[in-house]
Amino acid sequence: MSQPLAPAATFTRIAEVWIPEGDRLVHGGGAYDGAEGLSDLSGQMSFAKGEGLPGKAWAEARPVVLKDFDGSYFKRTEAAKEAGLTCAVAVPVFAGKTLKAVLVILCGDDEDHHGAIEVWEDEGSKLVLTDGYYGTAKDFEAISQDISFAYGQGLPGGVWAASTPILMRDLSRIGAFIRAEAAGEIGLKNGLGVPVPVPGDKSYVLTLLSSENTPIARRFEIWDARPEVVGAEKKALRMDGLCAVEGPLWPKENPPVDAVSASAWQGPVGQVLGSGLPEVHQGATGLPKGYTLMVALPVYKDTELTHVVAWYL
Repeated sequence: MSQPLAPAATFTRIAEVWIPEGDRLVHGGGAYDGAEGLSDLSGQMSFAKGEGLPGKAWAEARPVVLKDFDGSYFKRTEAAKEAGLTCAVAVPVFAGKTLKAVLVILCGDDEDHHGAIEVWEDEGSKLVLTDGYYGTAKDFEAISQDISFAYGQGLPGGVWAASTPILMRDLSRIGAFIRAEAAGEIGLKNGLGVPVPVPGDKSYVLTLLSSENTPIARRFEIWDARPEVVGAEKKALRMDGLCAVEGPLWPKENPPVDAVSASAWQGPVGQVLGSGLPEVHQGATGLPKGYTLMVALPVYKDTELTHVVAWYL
């Protein structure tokens, strides 16, 4: 039987999409959690390559984590602070060498809120932490800065090897999560790893580590859109997921003949399949019961959209 959602606030607060138009990034929509000042300001702005957080992710062609707004290149510091935000991550979406969009996620925390956002970069034979935000989890941050992952090792290495998103549950007990003991000490529960393809030879992996009391989100889904899985039709199958209301979301049969499907332009996930762009969907219409916000990120291999990762608040 479905359980009601816990009242705890999520670590993720705001999401927005920036789309290239000529030589600038323009506002392509977002959800601002009542932060009207930030919403109004954002709708009036655009960013050149290298300007602000979206422009920096575009120029550097990699995910960028901003851990402190004060004194930074962030252009909306005052409005972000008024909204109680403490950090942000910008994720560029490339199809081959073409920038499709930049997804920006803004988060808030305090001494009782735990969560982690990490960016891992390959150095040939291993992944190392190139950027991350941990809030008050200083011990976990120190461990993460000193660790590296071989190809196929741990959550980041597993994503690197598979070139697919991976959802890990019960991080404190799972043998595949190298930092299990430290994760358990601060209540980290689930981990989502996402490959972030960019032009050039570098590989990047974004990991979102979610605690039970203040999760990154309350529902995660991974959709597979590879032609070898779904056929010639432009659609996707939900191959993994976890929900605070419904529990496990993966197919119950093997082979997964019972997998939930989404077609292009039908529903929020279908919008991503149709447009090839990140989607920020606000409002309960079209979302599972109990949710009012969905963020969906497309994952490409070269110029082909292969997966959609979605999380819900």
